[in-house]
Amino acid sequence: MASVDSTGSSVSSRQRSGDLLHAGLAVVLLLGAWRVGGLEVSTGKVSSIEAMNGSTVLLPCTYASCIGIKNLYFNWKYNDNGTHLKLCDAEIPTESVEPHVNIYHERVEFVGSAKKNNISILLWNITFEDEGEYICFARNPKERNRNHSAVFTLIVVDQMKEVDNTLTVMIVSALGGVIGIVIIVMVIKALVVHFLRKDDEKNKECLVSSSGNDNTENGLSGAKADNKGTPKA
Repeated sequence: MASVDSTGSSVSSRQRSGDLLHAGLAVVLLLGAWRVGGLEVSTGKVSSIEAMNGSTVLLPCTYASCIGIKNLYFNWKYNDNGTHLKLCDAEIPTESVEPHVNIYHERVEFVGSAKKNNISILLWNITFEDEGEYICFARNPKERNRNHSAVFTLIVVDQMKEVDNTLTVMIVSALGGVIGIVIIVMVIKALVVHFLRKDDEKNKECLVSSSGNDNTENGLSGAKADNKGTPKA
């Protein structure tokens, strides 16, 4: 009886350890999938922009989540020397449902769309005081309130810098000169080859005509010789 109990306990312990192992693997896989497909926000490939004083600029931001969203919260803030001033915020209930955006700055306009996962804003009539970092933040309760943020830097200038195209012009001019020289050389080569071919044809014609004349003269001389050698009847 004791041996039976020991065997049963060992089997049950193995089953429990196997169940724990499977549960652990499932948790790891779920966490890995959650991390891989987690919420991300982005301001695009370019994280800064230069704009003239008094102009209107677009502050871009998009979000992405592989498992979808539910009551996604987002906001825009301006970093004013360490103090984050909220510009706008909203909650997107589900995909393709446009949010009601709360605006806290008179020159801010929401131009995004939930259908395109876009939460961009416009900043009208910018001034030098608007220069700095703008933070796009989002939080997704469907992913256990996973959140992510991205920073977009605005640089305000009095006038746009003129692009110095001197080097580009020099390079293009040099390439054009080289191409022109190559074309001229090819044209000269073609003309030389053409004239050489004409000279060869003339030489051939001369050789043919001279050989013809030689044959004719030889024929005439042979005929005269025959006539002289024939006896009179």
